[in-house]
Amino acid sequence: MAEINITPLTDVMLVLLVIFMVTAPLIITESFKVSLPKAVSSGAEKGKGAVISISADGDVDLNGAQVSMNGIEALLKREFERTGDKNVIIKADGMSFHNVVVRALDAARLAGAERLSIATEKGELPATGNNPAHK
Repeated sequence: MAEINITPLTDVMLVLLVIFMVTAPLIITESFKVSLPKAVSSGAEKGKGAVISISADGDVDLNGAQVSMNGIEALLKREFERTGDKNVIIKADGMSFHNVVVRALDAARLAGAERLSIATEKGELPATGNNPAHK
């Protein structure tokens, strides 16, 4: 009576499962590129939270899914209920409009956010004469 030994197949499948479980969170990307503004005092954000990304064109993402600014408050409330984490991190492109960022902050606060953070990259600020915001 001949039997097929499936132990090596099981080992390979378990290794593949572990690899996919470890790499899956790393594969999740935002739907657009955000160039964060630079700040000298930038520090790493501790903990997790809902991430609102805002592109230079004004497109808005909530945790990697594109959303409308009008519906973001309800989506944030649902996210807070689902996770229990009421932290919000705003990743706004350095060239995005201030109005869109303020609307995102306002929506997060109205949804019940307990802590709001604005993401930046660590770096040197340009000299006052070279800063496009001062022109």
